Amino acid sequence: MSFGHWGPGQGSRTRTAGEALLQGIELAVAAEELGVDGAYFRVHHFARQQASPFPLLSAIAARTSRIEIGTGVIDMRYENPLYMAEEAAAADLISGGRLQLGISRGSPEPARQGASAFGYLPEPGETDADMARRHTALFRKAVSGAGVAEADPRYAGGATGLLPVQPQSPGLAERIWWGAGSRKTAVWAAEQGMNLMSSTLLTEDTGVPFHELQAEQIRLFRDAWAAAGHRREPRISVSRSVLPIVDAEDSRYFAGSALRDSRDQVGIIDGLTARFGKSYVGEPDQLAEALAADSAVQAADTLLLTVPNQLGVEFNAKLLGNVARHIAPALGWAPPAPDRP
Repeated sequence: MSFGHWGPGQGSRTRTAGEALLQGIELAVAAEELGVDGAYFRVHHFARQQASPFPLLSAIAARTSRIEIGTGVIDMRYENPLYMAEEAAAADLISGGRLQLGISRGSPEPARQGASAFGYLPEPGETDADMARRHTALFRKAVSGAGVAEADPRYAGGATGLLPVQPQSPGLAERIWWGAGSRKTAVWAAEQGMNLMSSTLLTEDTGVPFHELQAEQIRLFRDAWAAAGHRREPRISVSRSVLPIVDAEDSRYFAGSALRDSRDQVGIIDGLTARFGKSYVGEPDQLAEALAADSAVQAADTLLLTVPNQLGVEFNAKLLGNVARHIAPALGWAPPAPDRP
């Protein structure tokens, strides 16, 4: 998963937005060649990071054939739900049904009330989270094929009733994930029938290690999913920063963080006490053992690896290759079988 940063910092290989976008495409192509299962992108506004994912995802879809493409996550406070439904369906059709769409209420941002600059304000009595969920409900209705606009028989071939947005991409409605920052929101996501996407922080702290708190979040999600009676099996992802050190270049970049980021951190975010998960930095055998003991990694079915995208395509492809060869097999992952001619 790429955060899509760009900027002129020392050592940056993504000094412009164009470089970050084009390298995102090339890294996804390289990841597919390595056998990696997905290419996901964070979405942020008013920052030097990726902000409009669908052009990027569509470009990746046109250059690849197998790898999942996705987001983690789109801030639904900012979105026009019907326009987003059209864009998401188009990207999914281009990819042949490979889009995995992570959405949420969003995270702290540089802009004060940034969504209002896009024209979106909470209704009276609503919070920002309420507005995000309202946008989400309409978006999900639209991608499911429900009618959302009254037909004008004069221009709709005599049709009456409500018209759905076009295009439609069958199956996309089941590939929506909610980025849950707490146990409570994970239960809500399960009740709504959305997959669970859990990152490297939770906006609560019970004093237990991060991976145990996240594993509890996953258990509560699964219990709520079963209680809701949904017919399909949900998917669950967790994010981790996994940085294997196998040569001098890796050591130069990451050795300093091996001790600094090797423990959970507790801080304040949006006025709430939050627990941040540790980074996994070190020799591959050590990381494989540590991740095998991570209860949330074991409870999930999808592991999203955050990559330092500003170090460029070549370095990140090497990093992903080291994870795929030396760490992922110990966690039960196997590369896909090669395509037969």
